Amino acid sequence: MRDLVLFALAGFAASLVDGALGMGFGPTSSSILLGAGLTPAAVSASVNLAKVASGVVAGVSHWRFKNIDKGLVLSLAIPGVVGALIGVTVLSNVNAGIIKPLLAVLLSVIGLRILFRFSRLNSMGQNDSPESDDPPTIRPAAYSERGTKVAALVGGITNGMIGAWGPVVTPYLLHRGVRPRYAIGSVNTAEVAVASASAVSLLLSMGKGGFNVAIVIAMLIGGVIAAPVAAWLIRFVPARPMGIAVAALLLLTNARELAAWAGLGATAWVWAIYAAVIAVITAAIVTSRLRARTATRPQPLTVSTSP
Repeated sequence: MRDLVLFALAGFAASLVDGALGMGFGPTSSSILLGAGLTPAAVSASVNLAKVASGVVAGVSHWRFKNIDKGLVLSLAIPGVVGALIGVTVLSNVNAGIIKPLLAVLLSVIGLRILFRFSRLNSMGQNDSPESDDPPTIRPAAYSERGTKVAALVGGITNGMIGAWGPVVTPYLLHRGVRPRYAIGSVNTAEVAVASASAVSLLLSMGKGGFNVAIVIAMLIGGVIAAPVAAWLIRFVPARPMGIAVAALLLLTNARELAAWAGLGATAWVWAIYAAVIAVITAAIVTSRLRARTATRPQPLTVSTSP
């Protein structure tokens, strides 16, 4: 019983992070279930089933709080489902451990780019205040239909293999200039279709072997409770700290993946890597605040001496 409560709390925490940042549920949940001894296929199926239920609640909540762009949701969902079917096929035939290090490197690079972008003053042309209730507007120069579909396809593939949809798609949208509120709301809503395709495909391919219904139900309960809280919270979080938080999540999560792949274990090198990541994030926060203070500091008046 205590283990189920812990799984429920894990589902709550993962869903809260995912709903507020547009990513994190899959990697967090997968780590817990792999530690419990489930096979990779069973882990992916369990995570995606939990994401379906929590994603429905999150989608409704984001719709209620006007965090969704319908056109963007469709652009993400359709190629995402196709990618999910490809990912499940790969998971069933190729060792996912071969792909994880490459994905971790890619996400680390994206995390650094997001961190740099949001640490600059007035990043993406926005101020550093919470967003209004105005309808979503995506600037044409910052929103590429083709690029979005490619990112969704890749995100669907990684979701089918390791349950990672948000870490691929959300950073891309943020980097392309989509406002964080609508990027996160649209990504979470499209995730319902992607997770459904992944879960159904995995269940059909593996049957019930190694699948624990009790764990999924516990995670569902925690995730469903957290989803509306996250959708409400996102309305009051300024864009810049939200972007930095996304970058921090990417860098810290993938530092762990790379350390495990390199076989470092719990050595001093691992803690040195974590310390370096934290130092980079701290430097970005400090730099951002210093630039903001410089920009808001009153400029001295100049008196012209020319006739």
